[in-house]
Amino acid sequence: MRSSNPVFSRRGFSRDNGHAGFNATPQAGAPATGNPYAQGTAANPYATNPYAQTDIQGAPQAPARPDVMTIDDVVTRTAMTLGTVIVAATAAWWTLPVDKENVGTAIGIAIGAAIVGFVLSLVNSFKRQPSPPLILTYAAFEGVFLGVISNIVSVYWAPGAAMQAVIGTMAVFAGVLIAYRTGLIRVTRRFYGFVMAAAIGFSLLMMVNLLFAVFGGGDGLGFRSGALGIIFGIVAIVIGACILALNFKQVEDGIAYGAPREESWLAAFGLTVTLVWIYIEMLRLVAILSGDD
Repeated sequence: MRSSNPVFSRRGFSRDNGHAGFNATPQAGAPATGNPYAQGTAANPYATNPYAQTDIQGAPQAPARPDVMTIDDVVTRTAMTLGTVIVAATAAWWTLPVDKENVGTAIGIAIGAAIVGFVLSLVNSFKRQPSPPLILTYAAFEGVFLGVISNIVSVYWAPGAAMQAVIGTMAVFAGVLIAYRTGLIRVTRRFYGFVMAAAIGFSLLMMVNLLFAVFGGGDGLGFRSGALGIIFGIVAIVIGACILALNFKQVEDGIAYGAPREESWLAAFGLTVTLVWIYIEMLRLVAILSGDD
């Protein structure tokens, strides 16, 4: 399936090394190479999709109906979701002052927005069908949270940190996309298992650190400041980059197997959550490095 989007349709972003690309179709009777769930074509996660057709050997064929996911759908939905994050963040930046008299109120609003965003992320993750209003609502609350914390970091720790974090996040996205499309990163079953284990372990460790910080004061176990904070910040960004590769594989498989068009919202949601993760860690890393100057 060819995309009209120049970013993904350029020759330099296609692979001919046996790994399916965004426009590739799995071969008849062969396993979907790199798919961590696949054990052959019978493992098609969209096998019950009424829009997909198969040949005699069971290989996915071009869908007969137009309402299947394409790369342009994913790009459009992702742009809408990230655009909502950016608009909300910009509005929060300019309407919620973080001077000494108002910073407490701004932090309270940011924490409330973060909690609502977290709950909505769980709801979106477990819903059987993607809900565009819920996904965009999540993006709006997440944007409010990002706008406030970015402003606080820029005012009190590192002027210009937000722009540096944005540039860093864009660089990670571009680097992972290029590495994935050229085959330098291959999403296999082992890669998937390693990334998920690392992400879960890191999240649990940060929750423990947060609990120690809340009840013990200070920075908890010290994982988010100083030299140790720099190391953990880099690890978090690397984990986020690996999850980004999993997001690309999700998009690739959805298109190859003829996923319904509404699945593009789920792909957009996954990409947004990952990019928010990377941005927050970039912002934290910039703040730590600026504090060590």
